[in-house]
Amino acid sequence: MNLNNKILAVIALLAWWVFAAQASSRDDLAKRLEPVGQVCIQGKECPGMDVAATAGSTGGAKSPDDVIGKHCNACHGAGLLGAPKIGDSADWSKRAKEQGGLDGLLAKAITGINSMPPKGTCADCSDDDLKGAIKKMSGL
Repeated sequence: MNLNNKILAVIALLAWWVFAAQASSRDDLAKRLEPVGQVCIQGKECPGMDVAATAGSTGGAKSPDDVIGKHCNACHGAGLLGAPKIGDSADWSKRAKEQGGLDGLLAKAITGINSMPPKGTCADCSDDDLKGAIKKMSGL
């Protein structure tokens, strides 16, 4: 076999391989083009979608230890970026005095302060959940 025939054979083989990798039928193509998700409107039936919780639900009260462990400990455990450390009652007391007590600290926790995002990344925490975590961390 001469060089031209070998090159043509390789091109033909590559062309066959490329086309074989494509969808082999309209069904395969339709399946690849199906929507990824579905938009459901609250209050209307949404067939085929099992919704675990509605938007804005808190899923029940969280214990202070759960909130601290999942959302607060990363920064308040080590005092990262100036965050008051867990158990440093002097620093927490000073901040509580400046902010208007425990309710002032709660207000700052809800809106965020300095590097801390609103609710300290616990978007589904209730005010009571946050207040319990602040009490536990501060000892107030």
